[in-house]
Formats: sequence, structure tokens, C-alpha cells
Amino acid sequence: MSLVSLPGLPAMISEISKRNNLPTTAVEEALREALLKGYERFRRSQLMGHQFPEEYFNNFEVELDTEEEGFRVLSTKRIVEEVENSDQQISLKEVLEVAEEAQLGDEVVLDVTPEQKDFGRMAAIQTKQVLLQKLRDQQRKIIQEEFQDLEGTVLNARALRFERQSIIVAVQSSFGQPEVEAELPKREQLPNDNYRANSTFRVYLKRVREGSQRGPQLVVSRAAAGLVVDLFSVEVPEIEEEVVRIVAVAREAKPPSPSVGPRTKIAVDTLERDVDPVGACIGARGSRIHAVVNELRGEKIDVIRWSPDPATYIAQALSPARVDQVYLIHAEERHALVIVAEDQLSLAIGKEGQNVRLAARLTGWKIDIKDPETYARDKEAIEQSILERAAASAQARAEREAAEQEAQAKLEAEMAALEAEEAEELEETPEAIAEVEEEVEEWDQDQGPELGEEEELS
Repeated sequence: MSLVSLPGLPAMISEISKRNNLPTTAVEEALREALLKGYERFRRSQLMGHQFPEEYFNNFEVELDTEEEGFRVLSTKRIVEEVENSDQQISLKEVLEVAEEAQLGDEVVLDVTPEQKDFGRMAAIQTKQVLLQKLRDQQRKIIQEEFQDLEGTVLNARALRFERQSIIVAVQSSFGQPEVEAELPKREQLPNDNYRANSTFRVYLKRVREGSQRGPQLVVSRAAAGLVVDLFSVEVPEIEEEVVRIVAVAREAKPPSPSVGPRTKIAVDTLERDVDPVGACIGARGSRIHAVVNELRGEKIDVIRWSPDPATYIAQALSPARVDQVYLIHAEERHALVIVAEDQLSLAIGKEGQNVRLAARLTGWKIDIKDPETYARDKEAIEQSILERAAASAQARAEREAAEQEAQAKLEAEMAALEAEEAEELEETPEAIAEVEEEVEEWDQDQGPELGEEEELS
């Protein structure tokens, strides 16, 4: 069999494998695809002006020979009577010379490797370009397989360089695995972070990009709420052991105004009576929460106790402000009115509304805050509004219940009518049987003499 020589083929495969962090099987596959593209270029140059459909070269394949350091091109051809396309067909007469059992329609694999001198410079250039592209594709495929299941988890990152407003970082899927580049976009960076070359920090893997677009496939974040959750899971063993659970997180890592710093509110709970979930997250002398705050470069974090009672939960969510009273104005619309002392008003609202904004996001309720004086002045109107809303809600509930009762009554009436029809049919059945029996008896009587006469005649 012919062979196109590739001196040092095993060493070349090994070197490409190490340089690109790819297994040798992936490099060999990419090399075979690249050489096949080179052969296509060679054939196209031989058949100038010929039209090549997209699937024209599907019956060709490249075989690498690492022992003899070269490659062969093989073609699967169909046996026909008269050859119309020599790249895909071979005559029966030609095959019978070497295989007497061959038949029309069978397929044979033939060596169509070109001569070394015929595999020209342009084909070699095509092979190199395709090889580089295929290696990139293999890298993207392996990265996608490696990190697909890690979406939504936290990874250790090392800053590499700046590209426009993004930062390119190196991450690892696990210890001992090669580093992979990831993009930390501007919108996912923290305002308090100072990104220097080779500085290390933790990032949240938001997305693994698919497709063949340029740039890193991995998109990571420092602003995601999931980063806070994971950091607490690492620092608080009770969360990892599921003794304490994180119920909700509201984070504003990039506030709308530069004068307001990043802040997070996290609600925790436990089913164990002798465990304080808030204390577990804070740690002795604040050691656990300080570790999280340091990783987030000084971000403010409020840890509160979750409660199934909305009023209690809302009051806790407005921490560190002290709440006097919580009125649930409209439970269905999740609208609450909170009364706080005048000296607590600014604390409850927060700088540029950040505290109440995060509390609303944490609880899922719309929160209005008033001081006692304002509430007393507007008390009559507020109570009237509450009564009107309660009345409207009660009326809507009553109408809904009435509609359900009407539908239930209608269904019961239809079922009763159906049962009555079935009972009627059952009552009529004996009478119908009796009538049929009488008709049969009369018919027998009518036919009896005629049958007798026939017997006599016979």
C-alpha cells in the first residue's frame, strides 16, 4: 500500500497533545480530518471545473500509520457495470480480476493515496490551516464536556490579562487538571475588586458557551448571588451538613450609584431547636462571616432568620433597623406597610433606598415604610384602604366560592340525571325480554304446522 511520509509523526502528535492540553486520540482525530481536507484540495486541483456536491468526499478516510510515520487515503467505492464517477465507483470487470466472488452493488475499500510529490504545497497549507481549526474545535469540545456539569458552581481563578473591559482569568475544573481561560465581563466584576496580574480570587461559573465563536467559552462572575451562597457553604459546616439551610438571597453587587457600596441580605433557617442559624453563619467573634466579607472585598452582608410568618420575615429583612409594626395591606398582592420610629426611618430605607430594596427582593413583598407621625396622620385613609382592599378580596373570594359551588351543583345534577337514565334502562330490561319471548313463542306456533306438513311430505 502507498504511504505519504510524515517523519516524526509520533513525536509531533505527542508535542501537540502536550501544548494544547489534549489527549492523543483527539489530536489524531483532528490530524485525520485535516489531512482529508488536504486530500480534497489535491483532488479539486486535479479536476478543475468539476462540480463537487457537499457530500462528494464522504466515502474517503485517512489512516494514520505511526509505526511507518505516514498516512494513507482510503476510498469506499461501489461496484457498478459502467463507471460514471471514478472517485466513488469501480467497474465489476476490474474487481473480478482480484475477487471472483464480487457482485454488482457491493462495496470495496481501495487505497487511493497520492504520490508524495503530488501532494503539493497548497494541499499542505490547507492541511495546516484545518489542523489548527480542528485542534481549537477539539479544545472547545473538551472544555464544554469538562465544565458543563460545573455551571452554577464556584471555581478558583487567577487573573491573566485585560481584554477591553473584560478580564481573562485561568480556572481549573479540579485539582491537577490543566488551566482553562474564562472571561469575567465588566458587568460581572465587583467595584471593590483590584484585579492585578496573577491575583487569585473565587468566581461563579455562569455559563459555558456553545458553538465556535472566538474567545473563552467560560463566562464567570463575581457579582452573582450564587457566589455568596457557595462561600457560606464553605465557611459554615452546618450548611454543608444541611443542618442550616439558605432560604433566600438578595444581592446588589453593583449598585446604581457609585456612592452606595455592594450589599447582600441572606435568609437562613433550621429545623434543629438547639441550633442558631444566624449565629452559625456569623461564627465565633464573626470569624465565618468575616472570611466571606474579605473574599468579597468588604461587601456588607446581613444574615437574618427566615420566618414562615410574612410580618415577622419582613421585619427581620429590614435589619439592622428596628421595626415597630408590620401591616399586611393586601396579602394576595403581597403589599405590606411597615411602621418604624423616626430615628430608624433612614436606617430602614437605607442609602438611596438600598436596604428596603433588598428587603423587598428577599421577601418578595412590596414594602412601604412610614414613621408613626405620618401613619397617625394618614391612619384613617390607610385603614380605609385596608378595609376596602379586604372587602374587595372577600367579595372576590365569595364570588369564586359561589362559582365553584354552582359548578359542583351542576356536575352533581348531571351525574344524578345520568344515574336515573341508567336505572330506567335497567327497569325496562325485564319487560323487553318478556316481549321478545312472547314474539318468539308466537313465531314458533305460526311455524309449527308448516314444519309438520313438510315432515309428512318427506
